[in-house]
Amino acid sequence: MKQKKPLLGGVLLIAGTSIGAGMLALPIITSFGGFFPSFCLFTIIWALMLTTAFFFLDVNLATKGEPNFISMTEKTLGKTGKVVCWIFYLLLLYALLAAYISACTPLFSLAFSSLFSTSLPSFIPPFFLPVLFGGFIYLGTQGVDYINRILMVGLILSYILLTSSLPLHIEPIRFLHNDFLAGLLAVPAIITSFGYHIIIPTLTTYMDHKAKLLKKALLIGSIIPFIVYLIWQALVLGSVPLPTLTEAWTKGVPATEPLATFLQSSWIGSISRFFSFFAIITSFLGISLSLSDFLTDGLKIKKTGKGKWIAIALTFIPPLLFIFSHENSFYIALDYAGAFVAILLGILPCLMVLTLKNHRWYQSLYGKIVIYFMILLFLGVVIINLLEKQGFFNNLLAPYLN
Repeated sequence: MKQKKPLLGGVLLIAGTSIGAGMLALPIITSFGGFFPSFCLFTIIWALMLTTAFFFLDVNLATKGEPNFISMTEKTLGKTGKVVCWIFYLLLLYALLAAYISACTPLFSLAFSSLFSTSLPSFIPPFFLPVLFGGFIYLGTQGVDYINRILMVGLILSYILLTSSLPLHIEPIRFLHNDFLAGLLAVPAIITSFGYHIIIPTLTTYMDHKAKLLKKALLIGSIIPFIVYLIWQALVLGSVPLPTLTEAWTKGVPATEPLATFLQSSWIGSISRFFSFFAIITSFLGISLSLSDFLTDGLKIKKTGKGKWIAIALTFIPPLLFIFSHENSFYIALDYAGAFVAILLGILPCLMVLTLKNHRWYQSLYGKIVIYFMILLFLGVVIINLLEKQGFFNNLLAPYLN
C-alpha cells in the first residue's frame, strides 16, 4: 500500500503538471493543420518527450544526493551547461507561472464579483493564486500531492461534463481537413504541453529513488494527458467549424469560448470556466513546486522554515512583477515557451545522458545515432518557434484568415 500511494501521487502530479492552460489553446492552434496532422504531431512529440524524460530520470538517479536540474547539468555538462540551465529554466518556469496567474486573474475577479456583487481593484486578483496555494508549496511534495489529488478530481469531473455533451455536435466531415505544413505552427504549443520533466527531481526524492516505480509513473502519467489531449482535439475540431476556430486564434481567446458561442450554450460556458480553473491550478502547483525546489538547490537555500519562505518569495515575486508591467501577459509569457522547452527538456537531457558512459544508449552506436537525431529534431522545434515569431507562417495561414 505504501508503494501505491506515491505511484498514484506521482502519476497525478505528472499528469497535472502537463495538463495546463496550454490545453485551452491547443484546438485553436492545431485547427489550421486539421485533426490527422495534429494526431501525428501529438504522437511523435509524446514519444520524444517521454524518451527525454527517461534520460532525465537516468541522469538524476546517477547523480548522488538529491540533485535538481542545476546540480545535474553542472556535474554532467560543466559550468556552460549550468549557465544554460539557469537561463532557460528560469525563463520557462517564470513565463509559465506568469501565464497561469494572468489566466486565472479574470476567473477570480468574476467569482468575487458574482459572490459579493462588487468588483475588486485590478491589482488584487493576481495575488489570489500565490496566496491561496503558496502554503501547499511550503509543505513540500506531500502537501502539493494531496491538494493536487483533490484538484485532479475537479479537473476530471469538469472535463467529463464539458466533453459529454459535445459528441452530438460532431460532424465527421470536419476531420477531412489536412494541411501538414500549416500544422507545424502547433509544434511549439504541443511540446510545451508535455513539459512534465521539471517535476522529476522532486518525484525522485518523494518516491525514494525507486527507478522502476518512477519510470512507471512517467509512462502512465504521460499517457493520461496524451489521451486527454486527443479526445479534446477530436471533440473541438469535430464540433466547431474551422472558420470559427481560426477567428478565435486571431482574437487570442481559448477554445472554450468558440465552443460556448457556436453551440449557443450557457451550460458549456459555465463548465468551461471550471475546467479552465482546474487545468490552470493543477499545472500551476507542479510548476511552482519544481521552481521552488530548483531555486533551493541552485541558490543553496537551507530547507528551514525561513529558507522555504525565501524560496517561495523568489518563486512568485518575479512573475507577479511581470504581470503588473505588461498588458496581455498571458500570451507574451508563452511566446517562446516552445523553444525554451525544446532546449531545456529536449536537448539538455540528450546531452546529459551522453555523459553517462555506462548508460545502455551510450554503449550502443544505434543509441547514440538516435540521440543525435533527437537533438536535431528539438533544434527544429526551436527554429519553428523563431520562424513563427518572425511571421514565416503568415503566408501559410493567409487562406484561413481571409
